[in-house]
Amino acid sequence: MGVPEKLAARMSTAEQHEYLRARFSRRTLVRGGAVALGAVTGGVFVSGAGARATVPTPRTAPAAESVDGSLVAPFGRHLAWGNDPRTEISVSWQVPVAVRRPFIRVGVRPWDLSRRIDAEVRTLYTPAGVGASGDHTQYYLHAKLTHLRPGRTYYYGVGHDGFDPAEPHLLGTLGTFTTAPAHKVPFTFTAFGDEGVGYHGLANNALILGQNPAFHLHAGDIAYGDPAGQGKTGDTGFDSRTWDQFLHQTESVAKQVPWMPAYGNHDMEAWYSPNGYGGEDARWTLPDNGPDRENLPGVYSFVYGNTAVISLDANDVSFEIPANLGISGGTQTAWLEKQLRKYRAARDVDFVVVFFHHCAYCTSTAHASEGGVRQEWVPLFEKYTVDLVINGHNHQYERTDVIKGGQVKELPIGGTAHPETDGVVYVTAGAAGRGLYAFSAPDSYEGHEHEADSVASFVNTEEGRRNETVTWSRVRYLDYSFLRVDVTPAAKGHRTTLTVSGIAETGRRIDHFTVARTAK
Repeated sequence: MGVPEKLAARMSTAEQHEYLRARFSRRTLVRGGAVALGAVTGGVFVSGAGARATVPTPRTAPAAESVDGSLVAPFGRHLAWGNDPRTEISVSWQVPVAVRRPFIRVGVRPWDLSRRIDAEVRTLYTPAGVGASGDHTQYYLHAKLTHLRPGRTYYYGVGHDGFDPAEPHLLGTLGTFTTAPAHKVPFTFTAFGDEGVGYHGLANNALILGQNPAFHLHAGDIAYGDPAGQGKTGDTGFDSRTWDQFLHQTESVAKQVPWMPAYGNHDMEAWYSPNGYGGEDARWTLPDNGPDRENLPGVYSFVYGNTAVISLDANDVSFEIPANLGISGGTQTAWLEKQLRKYRAARDVDFVVVFFHHCAYCTSTAHASEGGVRQEWVPLFEKYTVDLVINGHNHQYERTDVIKGGQVKELPIGGTAHPETDGVVYVTAGAAGRGLYAFSAPDSYEGHEHEADSVASFVNTEEGRRNETVTWSRVRYLDYSFLRVDVTPAAKGHRTTLTVSGIAETGRRIDHFTVARTAK
């Protein structure tokens, strides 16, 4: 059941959503129910932040049965920065059944936690007939912590009536987080895209935890609850339960490392909301400083130390997969320029990193490059000398030379880029765990270099695929991997650097280069 395939091919995500809502009418709901998404208990954020509705017209799911809370353990803990990582963080988690009075406790010592602080519950119900998951209710819980102290490590525990993490026998369930420092200090962050559920995602997560990153960027296509990735709902194998597996898989890292996602094409789930992001709104509490919270919940920015990070939603500009093409009406691009201008003028920001899903430059034989990104955003990246662009979408590792105005400057493995004069470096880090794609040219990576003067590829345009021959493909690695970035600040007028490394699932380094600037 769902939207017929021929009809779905002509519909946007918003049109799919309306079709499904009409099909699963109130008469149908007597048998199957519909989505309910919002605060159903608690509804209080820490420090008075209000709960927000995440679906324009909430529906009512079947009544939840009361269970003994001592028999229910929270799982799937994941952190995310607030608007200011020095003082704000959100803690999110999941329970398999409805519980009474969920809460969080926080403190600077594991034996001295705060009183109970109410959590917000967002309930996501998927009725039988929407994909493959059958009747399935998911309970996501959130607490937004504010007024924290910069550079401080906190302990926290999540619970509910019958399960109190402050009890001695449950102290092993506590997690930790560390807020961003008040001043510029060296730090590391990691990134990848296209994870899904499986062995390779687990293996990469284990290696990422060993890097001790301050935060992790996920460049879209997070869990693959929708394996089709077209922003449409038909007989696609959509299964909401995949998210339960994913959040359990990532908990070992995400319970202590803020996990900051951008949304990809597989993250548009048409049943839940007109923009396809209603399910994502249930699962994540992200910074709310973007241009259009209703349509673009995955667009935001934050500053950590001397580095500004911007998350974009490339579904808005994708010619290849147009389900949400133009959804922002141009507001996202306008906001991007405003943010870039602000960060370049900021006294405490040296580097600007941008991440999103669809690739600006990639030679994969699957998706290759997205012409919408090149048309809308690349000119801004060059105008404001963005230091690093991180993408997913293509399931492999590829790194470009430095690109500016269509001109290419070679950046060899181990080389140094100077964005103010040279241009922008683009990295595809989409080999987090899903099945790998292919290149049209041989692999070429650290210790196994096989340089190609040119590579045959294509770019997705409004008119369709256009073949191109490119000279900017510097590093290609066809196996599972992730990105590590080490940031080294410096005193004003001295050299500050980003050291970027591609790390294979085996732990081997496959690429490294440096981005250098003069510190402000």
